[in-house]
Amino acid sequence: RDGGRELMFYYGRRNGMAAHAVLRDCVLQIDEEVAKLLELKAKLGGDDGKHQFVLKTAKGTRDYNPKQMAIREKVFNTVVACFKRHGAETIDTPVFELKETLTGKYGEDSKLIYDLKDQGGELLSLRYDLTVPFARYLAMNKITNIKRYHIAKVYRRDNPSMTRGRYREFYQCDFDIAGQYDAMIPDAECLKIVHEILSELELGDFRIKVNDRRILDGMFAACGVPDDKFRTICSTVDKLDKMSWEDVKNEMVNEKGLSEQAADLIGEFVSMQGGRDLAERLLQNPRLSQNKLACSGLSDVKLLFSYLELFQVTDKVVFDLSLARGLDYYTGLIYEAVLTQAGLSGDTLNGAEDSVSVGSVAGGGRYDGLVGMFDPKGRKVPCVGVSFGIERIFTIMEQKAESSADKVRTTEVQVLVASAQKNLLEERLKLVTDLWKAGIKAEVMYKKNPKLLSQLQHCEESGIPLVAILGEQELKDGVVKLRVVATREEVDFSRADLIREIRRRTSEA
Repeated sequence: RDGGRELMFYYGRRNGMAAHAVLRDCVLQIDEEVAKLLELKAKLGGDDGKHQFVLKTAKGTRDYNPKQMAIREKVFNTVVACFKRHGAETIDTPVFELKETLTGKYGEDSKLIYDLKDQGGELLSLRYDLTVPFARYLAMNKITNIKRYHIAKVYRRDNPSMTRGRYREFYQCDFDIAGQYDAMIPDAECLKIVHEILSELELGDFRIKVNDRRILDGMFAACGVPDDKFRTICSTVDKLDKMSWEDVKNEMVNEKGLSEQAADLIGEFVSMQGGRDLAERLLQNPRLSQNKLACSGLSDVKLLFSYLELFQVTDKVVFDLSLARGLDYYTGLIYEAVLTQAGLSGDTLNGAEDSVSVGSVAGGGRYDGLVGMFDPKGRKVPCVGVSFGIERIFTIMEQKAESSADKVRTTEVQVLVASAQKNLLEERLKLVTDLWKAGIKAEVMYKKNPKLLSQLQHCEESGIPLVAILGEQELKDGVVKLRVVATREEVDFSRADLIREIRRRTSEA
């Protein structure tokens, strides 16, 4: 298996990406066969006759501990709050679809779809993304207008890279606007949402690259790419964020049969970056100005930047002709958000200087023809949307939490009901019941007579801010001693005032 990976690297470098892809598929097959052998070994058991389990998660998947789940929940809350702020409603779809629903929608990535065994007359596959199921949902229910978000797991038979946040099972967070509207207004709002979420999560510097499939197709035509090679050349250009231009050119010329002259012309265009000014210059370009499709895309990019200026997000958006996004269903504007290691100023974005990319965390675009592929009468519903690569965001947030001195709370308990003496279990249970009824997040320790010091230590370790302490004297006086864990301040309150005081203190915190 390790030798296969070395061969994949060696021959990929020597013979181009086609050989690399074949060897990658071989390594994937070897990994799956090894997994089957391990499973068979576990079933056969050891020499003592006992069943031996292989204690591991499946390849490309992982478990999440409470600390990691607390970070995930924080991210989800931020994302969902933004989606709702922009007026979206949510839906859900099955985790698997008919195989024919997914087939032919993802270009060269279709080989990464997980197919399921026939379990009753239907050929099924696990969903590859949330966009194609959304288009099927719209066509099936004859919906022509909706602004929706969907957060769910998707599955890809990819070669995973766990350290970079790439898995075989992972969450996507999608926001989409379906309906017939004036050009670029919904598209600009999608980019505004990307800007808001990435800014609020404080992941670091980022930029949002935008392009248009019509500009790409017009560029390919102007450079002499045959019509039947548009999609495959587009898939190769899409690899520019992972490969050098020399390797991309080699794949286009030696593996996909493109002329070297056409590849060189493409190379001139895909090196261009800028903003609204670049769109204006390209509209005057002798090659592109003769192509109606390219001119239509460039005019829309100009219009887009005028709306982005009103949304105050142009500081992070760059018009980048190298952006391709290989999915077949995109028809217009496409975009991708990338985290960068170096700071990005406006001058950097519009100049030749480039920052080092540390990975895409969101992407999307316009797909006006996808719903019509499912509609019996071919009725189209224009759509535009964005999908967040939430696993990569989780990975970054986890790394930040590890390096931070701040402790991640894994529960939301506001107060611990404690006792200062023995034989007060019944009183503790009565008080915690009253707090639960009032909607306060509270807990007690599961011992009849816990030591007060143990109860206070539990609060410090768990980050619980308040302790409601019951003692014999407090019961006689009809009060509860409320202790602030951080300052050790203690104040007596009547049972009637206790709930109001806990609410006040926790709301201030």
